[in-house]
Amino acid sequence: MKRSYHTLAKQGKVNERQLAAYLTKNGQQLLPMVELIEQSHLAIEELIDAVGRITIETVLEMSAAQIAGPPQQGKPRAGQIVWHGKQGGSVYLKERKLKVLRPRLRQRGAGDGKEVGVPAYAAMQDRAGMGARMLEILLHGVSTRHYQTVLPAMAETAGVSKSNVSREAIEASEAALEQLLSRRFEGQEILIIYIDGIHFGEQCVLGAVGVDHEGRKQALGLCEGATENAAAVKDMLQDLVARGLDPQQKRLFVIDGSKALRAAINAVFGSQMPVQRCRNHKLENVLNRLPEQEQAQVQALMKAAWKMSPKEGMAKFRKLAEWLERDYPDAAASLLEGLEECFTINRLEIPVSLHRCLATTNLIESPHSGVRRRTGRVCRWRPGMAKRWMAAAFLDMEKHFRRIMGYRDLWALKAILDGSKPATRQAVA
Repeated sequence: MKRSYHTLAKQGKVNERQLAAYLTKNGQQLLPMVELIEQSHLAIEELIDAVGRITIETVLEMSAAQIAGPPQQGKPRAGQIVWHGKQGGSVYLKERKLKVLRPRLRQRGAGDGKEVGVPAYAAMQDRAGMGARMLEILLHGVSTRHYQTVLPAMAETAGVSKSNVSREAIEASEAALEQLLSRRFEGQEILIIYIDGIHFGEQCVLGAVGVDHEGRKQALGLCEGATENAAAVKDMLQDLVARGLDPQQKRLFVIDGSKALRAAINAVFGSQMPVQRCRNHKLENVLNRLPEQEQAQVQALMKAAWKMSPKEGMAKFRKLAEWLERDYPDAAASLLEGLEECFTINRLEIPVSLHRCLATTNLIESPHSGVRRRTGRVCRWRPGMAKRWMAAAFLDMEKHFRRIMGYRDLWALKAILDGSKPATRQAVA
């Protein structure tokens, strides 16, 4: 070979000192990693870990040198800040702590309080990034009990215990909840609000997702309490108003059919707000009260009625209820409950292109299913835990939100809500 290579023998600290000397001398260059690996007797994982740790230690020394100048052993220093040896420490990476050897600096003279901090080391003590990364890993299905097994086995890495993971995850999820509940809505034109709840063990968390005039979705708020709890829903809606959501703007609410939800909407935004009941919930409630042999026919009749004009469709529902009344009175009662609100989008003559998104609460149930996937390994929900985790999962899923189907026709919905008839509008199929 014409070039000379730095070859490393597997000699523990001696090997690391050789690597440290090389990096310090060539601090402005990148290591020729491929060539170095080819000539090294170290395993690739060990080499990468050693390079990473020594690189950080080199950065710490360079940061210290900017304050105290380069170390000069055996020579007196003129400055007031001098090198004072090295000490073991740790820095926070994305999902773990890494043990390093950090330089110490102090002011001249005897006495306490002379220690001088190294700026780079102080910057690497930020635990927020580590907590956020831990929470992200936990949300993707890794339990706190098995967190250690998914971390790479790095040499000299400080152990990350289950209690540390839980503490970091709690702090990160609390930050996520605060971020979500501090959002402001002044100047935002939220046309549609979806409200639905999700159960975590014995706890229930209600979520609200909004859609603006361009079809973009965002999480609006959360509260603890079942959909049957009007007080909890009212508190959440009042919080949205307090954070800038205009209560005078007319908008469409899509809910699961709970009377308590409708009562809370009336109390905060007024009874003039249009509400669309989720048709999937209506189907489920009716079909669950029927024997299996009757379900397919009733489902077909209900879906056909929803494609008619509101007057014709509600007449079909009443006729179907009369047929069911004799043998299945509970199904008939469920069919007629909240009947008019099942046809709100038909009555408003909203474009058919928007029906798929506006006829059900699927838009918010999809994030809910994502929340379930991310929290499926949690088997014990402590007070407040469900709300924090749901906030974190919502923010994580928001990164992948897309605009709703039919968003190009939202101008028509806005015109309808504002009380002016659109120039062109698709007929209701």
